[in-house]
Amino acid sequence: MLTTFIVAIISSNMLVAQENKGTLLNMTEFTIKPGHNAQFREGVKKWKECYLENEGENNWNMWQRDQGEGTVYVMTGNMPNWAEMDKVDEKGKACYVTALNLIIPHIEKADNSVAQRMPDISRTFPDDAKYVRVTFYNVSNGNIFEEVINEVGKAIKDKEGTPRGMWYDSQLGGPRTADYFVSMPFKKYADLDISRDSPRKIYTDAVGQEKSDEMVKKWYSTVWNTWSYTYTLESELSN
Repeated sequence: MLTTFIVAIISSNMLVAQENKGTLLNMTEFTIKPGHNAQFREGVKKWKECYLENEGENNWNMWQRDQGEGTVYVMTGNMPNWAEMDKVDEKGKACYVTALNLIIPHIEKADNSVAQRMPDISRTFPDDAKYVRVTFYNVSNGNIFEEVINEVGKAIKDKEGTPRGMWYDSQLGGPRTADYFVSMPFKKYADLDISRDSPRKIYTDAVGQEKSDEMVKKWYSTVWNTWSYTYTLESELSN
């Protein structure tokens, strides 16, 4: 856990808000020990303060998961390419002791993974979004899955002018890491009450019922597990 945390929060060069093709999303999920949430948050604030005092230049976003078991945070940062993994944030090393003493003792476990953005069917992240709804997928055939989301995504973009979410293809992770996920940003929970045509209806209207039914069969032939959470952006813990 110590190594995972240090690699994620000190050594990685995390460049948030870049929208380059092939952008890699580095994610570290922290499960907090019961009763340690306040201490963890204060520790991250102290680490951030130390990092900025040392003129650290890297950026990250910290998200708190709103559902599911336990208290979970996910720290995310974008990398333009794999070469960024070779770089070491020397300025962040000055805050090692802060992380060691004020953050790590409050973490039950940490899980790091890397996913790659799928730009052809992804929107840019709006500056005013404070929440995201993330849906994860395990699939048995990635080629079929990508065929479906690309075809349906194109229909949505053609009708609405922009994709609805940001799609990612998992590159590195453990056995519980989803194969794909889509992140849908929103400003407030009331936005989820807005009624919109389903992706299936939009695709059916675009290509007809027969082709739409064929695509639905392909979808169910490969997707074997899916789940969703919403996450809240914690601005005080982000940089």
